[in-house]
Amino acid sequence: MFGRKKDDAPVDQAPQDRTGSSAVRPGAKNRPTPSRREAEAARRRPVVPADRKAAAQQSKIKEREARLKTREAMLSGEEWALPARDQGRQRQFIRDVVDSRWSIGEFLLPIMIIGLPISLIQNSTAVMIGYTLVYGALIATLLDTVFLTMRLKKQIRERFGEEPARGTGWYVFSRSVQIRPGRMPRPRVKRGESPR
Repeated sequence: MFGRKKDDAPVDQAPQDRTGSSAVRPGAKNRPTPSRREAEAARRRPVVPADRKAAAQQSKIKEREARLKTREAMLSGEEWALPARDQGRQRQFIRDVVDSRWSIGEFLLPIMIIGLPISLIQNSTAVMIGYTLVYGALIATLLDTVFLTMRLKKQIRERFGEEPARGTGWYVFSRSVQIRPGRMPRPRVKRGESPR
């Protein structure tokens, strides 16, 4: 009664083509909405690649390149690549101070390599010499580390205006007993240079 008649089509309705779809209109999607099954099938990718060996080899190459890049960055002292114990301006300053001087700890390992076999010789004089070398070098290293740590803590307070981080003494010891070419990160100052 009050409804529209079926044959009264609106004036602005788009004409239908033979297939039943609307004619192309500017700004419209102009295609049917894909079903859920079709959309999921388009997104779905194979979990396992077609060539497993090639994919595994490619993955290994990428991992190796990433490891080499991280290692090189760590050796050069880039902050993002350093382990947590080596990060921060205090740690960098400690490394620079230790690297800028000769430490008794650098000679600890070579002295122990020489002294321990001497102490095993079945001779009281040789045993005494071996123990004197080993324990003398160890005591000298510890004293050198203690005095250097005290000096470094004072310099850190003056330079950065903050308290030294925990583990400063151990960090000084572990850095100073390493032979210079084997230190990681690599030293960035030469012997005798002022820390940066």
